[in-house]
Amino acid sequence: MSEVLLKIENLNKSFGITHANVNINFELKAGEVRGLAGENGSGKSTLLSQIAGLYGSDSGKMYIRGEEYSPKNPVDANNHKVAMVVQELGMIGSLPASINIYLGKTKKFIKMNDLQDQANAVSDRWGLPRVNLKRMAGSMNIENRKMVELIRALAADPDILILDEVTQSLSHDNRKVLYNLIEKFKGEGRSIILISHDLDEAIQLTDSISILRDGELLETISSEGLNEDILKRKMVGRELGGAYYRTDWENDYDDEVVFSIKNVTTEGVKNLNVDLHKGEILAFCGLSDSGIHEVGPIAYGLTTPKEGEVFLNKDNVKITQSIQALEHKMAYVPKDRDGEAMMMKTTIMRNFVLPSIEDVAGKAGFLNYAQLKKMAEENRRSFHLKCTGTNQNVNGLSGGNKQKVNLGRWLAKDLSILIVDCPTRGVDVGVKAYIYDCLREAKKKGIGTIMITDELVEAIGMADNIVVMKNGEVKKTIGRSSGFNEEEIIEVMV
Repeated sequence: MSEVLLKIENLNKSFGITHANVNINFELKAGEVRGLAGENGSGKSTLLSQIAGLYGSDSGKMYIRGEEYSPKNPVDANNHKVAMVVQELGMIGSLPASINIYLGKTKKFIKMNDLQDQANAVSDRWGLPRVNLKRMAGSMNIENRKMVELIRALAADPDILILDEVTQSLSHDNRKVLYNLIEKFKGEGRSIILISHDLDEAIQLTDSISILRDGELLETISSEGLNEDILKRKMVGRELGGAYYRTDWENDYDDEVVFSIKNVTTEGVKNLNVDLHKGEILAFCGLSDSGIHEVGPIAYGLTTPKEGEVFLNKDNVKITQSIQALEHKMAYVPKDRDGEAMMMKTTIMRNFVLPSIEDVAGKAGFLNYAQLKKMAEENRRSFHLKCTGTNQNVNGLSGGNKQKVNLGRWLAKDLSILIVDCPTRGVDVGVKAYIYDCLREAKKKGIGTIMITDELVEAIGMADNIVVMKNGEVKKTIGRSSGFNEEEIIEVMV
């Protein structure tokens, strides 16, 4: 029998009246990969945060190799060989990546070059791609920042590595890098606890999965012989009804071209040409640095092209600034929800109403608080938001409920164009199905949608056409009516 590396007894954690974890009992063996599964708000991230020293516990005990373990902070956890990569980005943007990796881990004066050499040695040790560690963390894209966070965790030489929704920040090629790391980690007798809302991925990567619901750990089951349907049912306590993805195989949209990107070249893309039709879902797929995540800022006027133009055909308008896009019924939901999309330290109400301020302002520009409150309450009910009320701060919500606010505040408006980058990143199966329903409803209303995604299955399931990019260029556009083939798309991507 393998050694019990981590043992948890009757762990409890509450936030006000919310019981996030209730009498959790948990054992992790050396060399085991354990998954945590449950709907958003089930208590998964709270449990991991206590193990990693981000939160203290209200009661209960933890043990590592039989010795009591009660980390005061993440550095203390690192000293006990426990490290975590959090779901949302956890770096100081105004500092270089190399300093972020070793911040708080050394009291000595160390040269920048030495920090970079140490970090590169960690990358090489675990087979991670090297990133430019001299860059300010805030100037990196979300994928590179996530890689830096992974290097930071591995720099602690952990026996227990905690991965909270890491893969959904990564492209197809870097996911394979992470999978290889997990196998190597396990082979050395080290242990991993992971959360992945890609249930098939979770089953494939883990030895066992613990199911949480409403803060309680219901059961731990072997991953061998498990399938997505069984896992979904155990997570939510019921069958999930309705179609997850589209069931039709036709290019179902209007002939009218409503939006065009014409011959655009920027730092990240070359000679980009695409047309978006009324009621079309146009997906963009590619590996890391393929250029797909540059498309959103280009389309919404946040990036100024070196060449070419972005054109809203219906209104005969050239989009050069984001304010124009907003005025002409365009919406943009970026991949980095916390860093780029929402105001995390203010209320749900303020986040919900922000894109609609101009719509509800009076003749003199004054805002009616009662009207704003009513709008936020209507959105809360319409998008089935789980919260204590619209005066709750957004940073207190689960990932899925944050995304409901992020997407819902735009869908509440009268839109013509919707741009979404990784719309289901960090959300559970129930919220994911709900978001897909929202995109289908937008399609029925004639809204043209640009969907940028690292999830190839998501693109195949939802898109009318898939644009495959590589090295900043469009390599192929494939239509739904021709039949999407995953192997064919990956071959073009690679």
